[in-house]
Amino acid sequence: MTERKPNALANESSPYLLQHAHNPVDWMPWGDTAFDKARAEDKLVFLSIGYATCHWCHVMERESFENEEIAEYLNEHFVSIKVDREERPDIDAVYMAVTQALNDGRGGWPMSLWLTPDRKPVTAGTYFPPNDRFGRAGFLSVLKRMVELWEKEREKLIQQAADITDWLQKQAAPEGEGELTTGVFDTFWDTLANSFDERYGGFERAPKFPTPHRIQVLLRRHKQTGDPEPLRLAEHTLQQMAYGGIHDHVGGGFHRYSTDREWLTPHFEKMLYDQALLLEAYLDAYLLTGKKLYSETAHNICGYVLRDLRDESGAFHSAEDADSEGEEGKFYVWSFDELREILGKDADLAAFVWGCVEAGNFFDESTHARTGANILHLPRTIAESAKQRGLEEDVLRRLVFDWRGKLFEKRSERERPLLDDKVLTDWNGLMIGALARAGSVLDEPKYLAAAQEAADFVLTKMTDDGRLLHRYRDGKTGIRAYAEDYAFLLNGLFALYEADFDTRWLEEASRLAAEMIRLFQKDNGLLYTQGEDDEDRMIASNTNVFDGAIPSANSAGAYALLRLGRLLQNDEFTQAGTKILQGESARLSQMPVAHAYGLLALEWLLLPVREIVVAGDDAEPMLAELRKHFLPRSVMIRNDGNPKLRELVPFVENQKALGGKPTAYVCENYTCNAPVTDIEKLKEALASS
Repeated sequence: MTERKPNALANESSPYLLQHAHNPVDWMPWGDTAFDKARAEDKLVFLSIGYATCHWCHVMERESFENEEIAEYLNEHFVSIKVDREERPDIDAVYMAVTQALNDGRGGWPMSLWLTPDRKPVTAGTYFPPNDRFGRAGFLSVLKRMVELWEKEREKLIQQAADITDWLQKQAAPEGEGELTTGVFDTFWDTLANSFDERYGGFERAPKFPTPHRIQVLLRRHKQTGDPEPLRLAEHTLQQMAYGGIHDHVGGGFHRYSTDREWLTPHFEKMLYDQALLLEAYLDAYLLTGKKLYSETAHNICGYVLRDLRDESGAFHSAEDADSEGEEGKFYVWSFDELREILGKDADLAAFVWGCVEAGNFFDESTHARTGANILHLPRTIAESAKQRGLEEDVLRRLVFDWRGKLFEKRSERERPLLDDKVLTDWNGLMIGALARAGSVLDEPKYLAAAQEAADFVLTKMTDDGRLLHRYRDGKTGIRAYAEDYAFLLNGLFALYEADFDTRWLEEASRLAAEMIRLFQKDNGLLYTQGEDDEDRMIASNTNVFDGAIPSANSAGAYALLRLGRLLQNDEFTQAGTKILQGESARLSQMPVAHAYGLLALEWLLLPVREIVVAGDDAEPMLAELRKHFLPRSVMIRNDGNPKLRELVPFVENQKALGGKPTAYVCENYTCNAPVTDIEKLKEALASS
């Protein structure tokens, strides 16, 4: 059999596009060349959007894009374009809005659209089976129907595309402003409390997503009000996720989501952004409660990320696939025989601890039959397992540690899932901030060093004449950064400054914040995905205000600007952050549960905020004390006499060490308590303000 000639995707950098470079489909990357070809050949465009670790993208590739008959039909009648949604969130956002609108709110990947040669969408769907089945139209049937309509009812299709595009363009207009009041926090709480799963934690039945920013809001509500209920809901959810199969009990880190209510059976892909956001939530919970489970889980996430997702440049890769050897989860699951082979006489005890059974606890989604494979999870705590088996807890913990090592060593011999090794500025921004906080909270220098190295790489290598870029892979950078890149990186740099107090991060954050406002903020206050200098304009502007698996650029941008504005005493940043929240206020007040990260920002506008300055030499004991406290609405500044700091933050000029001792100034809304030079007095000041 002769080797198949690669298509035009072979010259791309995206791992997702390169996966399709040897399909028999004549794929082309997004760009003028493809649309010019469609115009010249008088063809519709078939647009397929996905990402490298997408399970159903792999399925549709195997079934349809590797199918010679389907490929031949596509090549004859369409110009086919492939887009990596993670590389091009601007394209994905516009056409996802269309897909959801045409499919009763349902969207997802793979996303399949048919466009006119002028980029206007005619119709859209997601996954299609290759042929008609179970009452569902097959991909080949849909292709043939689109050709028939293009040949016989073209004017109707063109008008339909124009109508959809007109609708799209109207969506970019603001919906009007609502009132920003603290009542929105009450509405958020009432909604989550009513949807809470009392048995398993979380706020859906199935599938169940981590949504760590919702948990962060709950922890802050407890801190603000003293109400124990938000803390109970947050803790129960964090504990159930840590015990569940969504947590990789051998290699660390978390999978994408749980397909069931119990957090047992995950969709096995691992995303960088999930690790970062969950790390933040577990750190918050640890600071608030001091419970070892949360610090252990945080260390576990950091270990996985530094071991398996770190690029040689020091930045972080995007994701690991769910599939290996053509099967979802194969890398992660264990048969009972494997446990016996690896753990010997301890296998039965290990199976009891990790909830494994002879028939397997991993069910096939399509048949609902047991597969014989087991997903490791903790149906009870280690302490409870030890008690039931008559063991000392410490003894069982040491055994579990030993078992993990043996299973990890054995698992390393398996074929690993695909690594999507591209580096994205936005997701790295999330990880930089989370690792910086982890280094500080957990007193682990290597986490902070990793955050510093990643930040340095992004700021020095992922730029073009000072303008941020979105993607790096295999020595190549490209694609002008989007609003999300700026917003997430700003929050990462803010956390990095509060961890190491290097003024470089403040300087860079100040510059990037001003550039974000200039490039992305419109008159209605919102940040739009594409910058003003982006030459590849979409058919409609797009702004994202909803916080889903990832925070929106607007929520993260407001959070960054309001915090930077407070720390730097910069009114421009504060006003820009306020304008963002005002611009999304109608939707935020109507549906706060869909704007959880936006609520983190809103707290900085409506609730008291602290400024904490530590001045003088030998201040590490005082700083170490601060790092033990959960201080969600505080900015921390280290005044060590650095003239660059006084230039950036002029008000610290008068906040100096007293009597040659390190001195802390705890201020709230620009009113300061008496300065303190004693750790116990600092604790009192933190408790009283």
